[in-house]
Amino acid sequence: MSQESILRNFIVFEGLDGSGTTTQTSLLRERLENGGRPCHATFEPTRAPIGTMIRSILGGGTAVTPYTMALLFAADRQEHLYAENGLAALAASGITVISDRYLFSSLAYQSGECGFSSVLSLNANFHLPEILFYLDLDPEICMERIAGRGRQEIYENLAKQKEVYGFYRQALEHFSDTAMRIVRLDGNLPIRELAENIWNYLA
Repeated sequence: MSQESILRNFIVFEGLDGSGTTTQTSLLRERLENGGRPCHATFEPTRAPIGTMIRSILGGGTAVTPYTMALLFAADRQEHLYAENGLAALAASGITVISDRYLFSSLAYQSGECGFSSVLSLNANFHLPEILFYLDLDPEICMERIAGRGRQEIYENLAKQKEVYGFYRQALEHFSDTAMRIVRLDGNLPIRELAENIWNYLA
């Protein structure tokens, strides 16, 4: 992707399940709002109709083929970004948009069954964020955190998380020569220390 594909004012958090992306998205939104900076925090899959269908499947509902799942994620993302008042419009208006997961999750979670190039092709026309924060955490530690929640989704097992970890590394390498800023962070740091590191990077 070229520099023209970067969506300014768009920040994404990525990492394995249990790595803390949701927590850090929330903390960054809170800090921006407290500082008087307009922002919008969101997540994928969304709670729009397609995203709701995805969440049902992830929770063990109706099974679909892996490629259908990849298509659903891409369709949800298309609406998330480019629908009226979608993320692209918000970011273009000067609002800082923070997303808990984005196309990199598709590459990490779906490449094992669909192939990296196939998933990449489905997501090739989406803007890249200005900044990608990747919370790097060992899969075994992630699984310990997930177990503490008491409910697991279909991807939340150690074998899958190890596979996903490898595809995240491949995805980060693939996009390393783009204008997107990739920031790798130690997901094992205490929550507030990690949040402070993120804030210091943005300051």
